[in-house]
Amino acid sequence: MTEILLILLASIVLAFPLGLYLARVMRGGPMRGDALFGWIEKPLYRVLGVNPARGMSWRGYVGAFVLSNVVIAVLVQAVFMTQAWLPFNPDQIPNMRWDTALHTMVSFLTNTNQQHYSGQAQLSYFAQMTAITGLQVVTPMMGLALVVATLRALFGTVPEGDAAEPALPADRRIDVGNYYADVVRSCVRFMLPLCLLWAVLLTSQGVPSTLAGGPTATPIDAAAGMDAQKLPLGPVAAMVAAKQLGANGGGWYGPNSSMPLENPTPLSNALELIGILLIPVAVVFMLGAFTGRKRLAALVFGCMLAMSSVSIAATVWLEGHSAAAASPLLMEGKEVRFGADGTGLWAAITTQVSNGSVNGMHDSLSPLAGAVPMVNMLINAIWGGIGCGLQQFIVYLLLGVFLAGLMTGRTPELLGRKLETPQVKLLALLVLLQPITILAFTAITLAIPSITGTSNPAFHGVSQVFYEYVSAFANNGSGFEGLGDATPWWNLSCTLVLLLGRYPVLVIPLIVCAQLAAKRRAPESAGTLQIETPTFALTLIALIVILTVLQFMPALVLGPVADHLSLTLR
Repeated sequence: MTEILLILLASIVLAFPLGLYLARVMRGGPMRGDALFGWIEKPLYRVLGVNPARGMSWRGYVGAFVLSNVVIAVLVQAVFMTQAWLPFNPDQIPNMRWDTALHTMVSFLTNTNQQHYSGQAQLSYFAQMTAITGLQVVTPMMGLALVVATLRALFGTVPEGDAAEPALPADRRIDVGNYYADVVRSCVRFMLPLCLLWAVLLTSQGVPSTLAGGPTATPIDAAAGMDAQKLPLGPVAAMVAAKQLGANGGGWYGPNSSMPLENPTPLSNALELIGILLIPVAVVFMLGAFTGRKRLAALVFGCMLAMSSVSIAATVWLEGHSAAAASPLLMEGKEVRFGADGTGLWAAITTQVSNGSVNGMHDSLSPLAGAVPMVNMLINAIWGGIGCGLQQFIVYLLLGVFLAGLMTGRTPELLGRKLETPQVKLLALLVLLQPITILAFTAITLAIPSITGTSNPAFHGVSQVFYEYVSAFANNGSGFEGLGDATPWWNLSCTLVLLLGRYPVLVIPLIVCAQLAAKRRAPESAGTLQIETPTFALTLIALIVILTVLQFMPALVLGPVADHLSLTLR
C-alpha cells in the first residue's frame, strides 16, 4: 500500500510543474530556452518548408497531421522490410514478413505499440532505434498537438480577417495553431529532454545501453539442449524511457518490463511506473494553465483521479487479497520480484494510460482482476494516452452537456455555444464506432476456430480475443499472452482496429469544437449549465460507466465473469 501511495504522489507532484512548463511550450510564446532550442527547430522548419508562425484552420491542421502520418508510414514500412540489409544489425536479424511489418508500423504509428513479434529476435538495432524509438517520441506529441488544437478551438475566438475571409465557412476562419510547430516544439523542448533524463536514470539501474552485440553464455542446465545462448542487448534504456514516458508500451524484449534486463531493480520499476503516469497527468495540469480555466482542470483531474483510485484498488485487491487470489497457481506468469500487488498496480496503471507495458502477464491475472484492465481501456480516459486521453474526455464532456441539457429541458450549450444536430451526430458516430468495431471483430474471430489462435478453451479464450481487440482500439497494446496473434488474420484485422481507434477519436472532437467556435456566443444567465461542479462531475462519471461498462456487459459476462464463476463454483 505504501508503494502505491508513494508512486501516485510522486507522479502528481512531478506532473504539476511539468504541466505548467508544457502549457508555456504549447502557447508558442518567447521562452528562456529559445536560444538553446532554436538552432534545432529552425533547420527542421526549413526542411519541412513551413512557417511556424502561420496558423491553420482545422482542415489544414488535420491535413498536415494525415500527411505527416502517411510519409512516416512509408519510411517505417521500408525500414522493417529491409532491415537485414541496413546497418546496426550485429545479430543478423532477417527482414520482417509484410503483414507483420504492416501491423507493427501501424501499431507504433498510432501510439499503440501492440506487438505481434518479439523485439530482441525480430528487429535489428537500426529498426529499434529509428522506426520504433523514433515513433515512440513523435506519435505521442502528435496526439498532444491535436488536443491542443481542440482546446484552441473550444476556448478561442474567430480571429479578425481581411475582406476575403468572410466568404469562407466560419469554422475555416478559426486559427487552431500550426501543426508542425506544435509537434516540433513539444518534441524538442519537452519529450526529448525528458527521455534523455529517464534514459540516464534507467542506465544507472543496469538497463543495457550499448550498440555492441550481446555476449554468448553457456546454459547451466544441459537438459535444455543448447550448447550456448546469445544474450540480446542493445540501446535498451533509451527505448524504455520513450516507451514509458510516451504512453507507448512496446518493449525491447518480448516479456517487456517483466524481463530483468529491461526492468532490473525496484527503483527501475518505480521509475517506469512513474513514467507511465507523468505526462498524461501533466497534460491535465496543462489544461488549466493553457486555457486559464483552473476549475475545469480541477473537474477533469478529480474525475480521472477518482476513477484511477477505484481501478487500482479493485485490481490490487482482486489480484492479491480476494478469495480467488489464494491459489498459488495465480503466480504463474508473474515476476516473484514484484509479487501480486506489484503486478496488479502496474496492470491497472498501464491500462488507465494508453501505455500497455507490463511487468507480469495479464493473461495470468485472476479472471476478475483481468476484467479491470479491460474496463480501463474501454473508458480510455482514466488519464488516457498523451492528448488522446484528454481528447476522449472532451467527448464525454460534450455528451454530458448534451444529456444534462435534455434533462433540464434546455438546448444543450457549452461555453455559451449551442450543441446542435451536426455536432451530436459526430459524437454519436464515435460512441457507436467502439462497440461495432470491437464486438464485430471479436464475434468473427471466435466464430472461425482456424483463425482464433487462443491457448485457452471456453470463457478464458473469449477473454483473450476480446482483450486483444479492446487493446488495439484503445491504442493500448497490452495483451492476454498465449494468443497466437502472429498470423495474417490477426495482423490485418488488428491493423484496421488500430486505425479506427486512433484517428476518429483525435480528429472528430477537433471538428466538433471548431464548429462550436464558429457559432455566436450567448451570454451566461442564471439558467446556464454550470459544468465545473461536483454534481456535473458525478453525472460525467455515471455517463462514462453507462457508455463503457454497461454496453459491454454481455462480453464481460461471457469472458472474465464466466471464467471467474467456472473456477469458484467447482
